Formats: sequence, C-alpha cells, structure tokens
Amino acid sequence: MMKSIRLSGHARENMRYRGATEQEVVEVIQTAPWGPAELGRLECRKDFAYGQEWNGRFYATKQVRPILVEEADEIVVVTVYVYYF
Repeated sequence: MMKSIRLSGHARENMRYRGATEQEVVEVIQTAPWGPAELGRLECRKDFAYGQEWNGRFYATKQVRPILVEEADEIVVVTVYVYYF
C-alpha cells in the first residue's frame, strides 16, 4: 500500500507557477521509478503529452519532476519542477 502523499506549501506554489497539477504529481510518484536527488532527497519524473502553449510557445511534451522525502508514515513533496519540450 502506498503511503499518503502530502504537498508542502512550497511545492503547491511551484506547481501553480510551473503548470503542474496535483493529479500529475501523484501519478508520477505512484508510477515512475524513484532515484536519489540532492540533499538526500528522492526524485522521479514522467513525461505527459501536452500539445499546448506555455508562456507563448507551443510544446508537445511536459515533464513533471517532484522532489520528495519519504518519511515513516507519508511521502512529503518538497518541490516540483516542470519542463516543457
């Protein structure tokens, strides 16, 4: 059973500015392999078909990359990066 996922305030703010949804972040955490990230944290990433404009440019793909910490009873999302290409 997957632990509950909690988004920090910082992560929520980053998601809003960078164009990720909570549903996308949860899907990435639940389906993509995790690997080591800076400061002892974990990361995972997943590409989503996008096919829209972001900041005035058209992009076919959006990659969502949450940075997280696995605690005893929950997964805490520290920040979220989003790449468009």
